[in-house]
Amino acid sequence: MPVLLEGQLVVAISSRALFDFEEENRLFEAADDAAYMQLQLQRIDQPAPAGVAFSLVKKLLAFNHVAAAPRVEVVILSRNDPVSGMRVFRSAQHYGLPVQRGVFTRGQPPWRYLRPLAANLFLSTNEADVRSALAAGVPAARVYPHSAHASVAHPDEVRIAFDGDAVLFSDEAERVYQRDGLDAFQHHERSQAATPLAPGPFKPLLEALHRLQRSPAGSMRVRTALVTARSAPAHERAIRTLMAWNIQVDEAMFLGGLPKGVFLREFEPDFFFDDQTGHIDNAALHVPAGHVAAGVSNA
Repeated sequence: MPVLLEGQLVVAISSRALFDFEEENRLFEAADDAAYMQLQLQRIDQPAPAGVAFSLVKKLLAFNHVAAAPRVEVVILSRNDPVSGMRVFRSAQHYGLPVQRGVFTRGQPPWRYLRPLAANLFLSTNEADVRSALAAGVPAARVYPHSAHASVAHPDEVRIAFDGDAVLFSDEAERVYQRDGLDAFQHHERSQAATPLAPGPFKPLLEALHRLQRSPAGSMRVRTALVTARSAPAHERAIRTLMAWNIQVDEAMFLGGLPKGVFLREFEPDFFFDDQTGHIDNAALHVPAGHVAAGVSNA
């Protein structure tokens, strides 16, 4: 009988997002993949350091520890070669990460395998792969490999923070803002407060997390936050949209243009998603962060 991932939260992740392969990657970029492969083979018994998304993956997989059936599946989806893939799996085993599946394409775009995986999230350091995944309808973000790592203060809680427009929601309101300015944006959102925004690329991930949230496993919990540049009166449409989706977030920050990084530092997420590189640059100083190349800001 075939194995099915149906009903699980499926995270596809590149090796550089899960582990710190920055030193090896510099060799790859400076020379060729043969030298890179040789170095990875030489280091096959040397566990790679944890990468930016390591905490997120470790905590999500912890939902499987006491569950009657697997709740989360993590699959390595990498431009690495199969030889280097051996070190990736050995590193996962070293850290006690039950990662069993992987696809290694030796430089070819791996995103096309997201569809058969029915992935809820794709994390990669490769912008072209992320954009292709988003175009295929898969929530995806380009991991900033030099982001701060997640806090260790919440070992039993997966904490994820999302921007609103062009991430959880469509970029409809952002288009008004960029075309006509702040006053027009505020007027538009006030007049449309009772009309839910269309879904953005990360609504499917929020839904999957909400399912985990409603059925915690042992001590593991999920905590979510909306961190947006919106402020009153534009806050109401965002809240009403989530209500229309029958999804709750635990915290909402309507910052009205204040830098997000210091607020995220206090929330201490395992990951933060935003569509604007300026916000990600600021956030990455404090927390793990990824750029969602979607919407009008990334056209």
